[in-house]
Amino acid sequence: MHRAAFLALLLLVPALAGCGGADTGPVRSAGAPVVRPPAPRTQPRAPVRRPIAPPPVQALPGLEGVTGASGADLVRQFGNPRLDVLEGDARKLQFGGSACVLDIYLYPAAPGREPQASYVDARRASDGQDVDRVACVRSMRRVPPPPQAAAPAPAVPARPPHGRVTRP
Repeated sequence: MHRAAFLALLLLVPALAGCGGADTGPVRSAGAPVVRPPAPRTQPRAPVRRPIAPPPVQALPGLEGVTGASGADLVRQFGNPRLDVLEGDARKLQFGGSACVLDIYLYPAAPGREPQASYVDARRASDGQDVDRVACVRSMRRVPPPPQAAAPAPAVPARPPHGRVTRP
């Protein structure tokens, strides 16, 4: 008896599933058309073009010669990248070594300009944990960075030897 009741219940489930349902629209009488309000008329507008702000440049001591460098400068410093990914006008160069993996992101300072290194990220090659960026750059660099424009040294008054002050 239990088995027969169970089978009867199973046969009723599909029939009951069709009873409920989603709203299928307005109820209408036979033959009456459905009247929908007209869609509001809008004029198409041209998309708003905003100037692209220059990307922020990561300025950490020890990354001189990396941030601000072009792709060619980075290849000269670190050799051929193992990844060179282009996405729109941005570029990612990835350099790999036994100790660390160095990702350098290049963005153009203005539309149409050559991308320059703006951000540097470094991680261990073994497990992907973050490592010191500067240490990774130093360990992977094959040639020194191009010389930076040196800031003028501050004027320091001349002192006589051994700190003695002579008076006229």
